[in-house]
Amino acid sequence: MIPVAPVACGSVVVGGGGPLALIAGPCVIESEEHAWRMAGRLKETAEREGFPFIFKASYDKANRSSIRSFRGPGLAEGLRILGRIREGLGVPVLSDVHRFEEIGPAAAVLDVIQVPAFLCRQTDFLLEAARTGRTVNVKKGQFMAPWDIGNVVEKIASTGNGKILLTERGASFGYNNLVADMRSLVVLRRTGYPVVFDATHSVQLPGGAGDRSAGDREFAAPLARAAAAVGIDALFLEVHDDPDQALSDGPNMVRLDRLPFLLREVRAVDKALREVSCP
Repeated sequence: MIPVAPVACGSVVVGGGGPLALIAGPCVIESEEHAWRMAGRLKETAEREGFPFIFKASYDKANRSSIRSFRGPGLAEGLRILGRIREGLGVPVLSDVHRFEEIGPAAAVLDVIQVPAFLCRQTDFLLEAARTGRTVNVKKGQFMAPWDIGNVVEKIASTGNGKILLTERGASFGYNNLVADMRSLVVLRRTGYPVVFDATHSVQLPGGAGDRSAGDREFAAPLARAAAAVGIDALFLEVHDDPDQALSDGPNMVRLDRLPFLLREVRAVDKALREVSCP
């Protein structure tokens, strides 16, 4: 694999030849109790399977298809919950941030600020996120060629912040469909920064259910294995204990009880790649 620099995400280091990390959690904070339960179960699973773990859940999903879609508890309450999980469980936390004015408050709590795919080209937004000094995880837009991510990296790095993660989450393939181009992972690694593969958003069918997105969660595991075979530094998964009842993105989320099996498969592939890769 092309070597990349290590990037600190709170207590977890991604890249630099370190172990494959797991970024996982529900799409959105549905309640404080549910977020705590999911974070605890995910931490236990990740530790048992040998994955450094970052908990992800959004405090506000501002990019939903419909005005009626559930968005989450909002900035203040959502950050309070994430802050409690961070301190109580000792895990780094990540959330996407959709509004410029929320970057500062979010940076006071989050270990990783995630730039949503639709905002990955917004220069002022990227610069403000980078200036916080927090790790910035950029979701590569569905509309963007992988080689164009170099311009995004240049914007962030211009602030002096080199703590950058780059996430592949599928590319638009006609209407209401995405395709995961594994070549993108190789191109993204050429930037020298850690690469994350989002297996669950890569199987999303944007707007496929009319007023919400649909998805094909059965393909998340095969794509995760394929990405591990190409070479990644972290695996991003949206996980839920009952995806069919989830308040957001249920169709593409991995079932919590299936997660250990998926992680074992991915770890085996990653281990095999590392054993045969050229130094």
